[in-house]
Amino acid sequence: MIFKVHWIIDGIAEIEAKDKEEAEKILQDGLEGYVKNSDVLMNKFVAKSIQGTAYKPGNEESTKQEQQNNTETKEDSDEDNP
Repeated sequence: MIFKVHWIIDGIAEIEAKDKEEAEKILQDGLEGYVKNSDVLMNKFVAKSIQGTAYKPGNEESTKQEQQNNTETKEDSDEDNP
């Protein structure tokens, strides 16, 4: 049997740009180039669209480095408590 599977890839990238529109364009151009040059994404997984929106991180959202540091700290503390 053949099944169709609708798939979505979610991610967050930190982009240095002068404004929201430039950040979105930088990421979109990079992703579109990658997808269009990937035979697997274009023909096997049949990538159809890319979308996203830029925003400034708020107080409740930390940067990738802070998240990584928090994860490493938690893993270290978990090792101490079996």
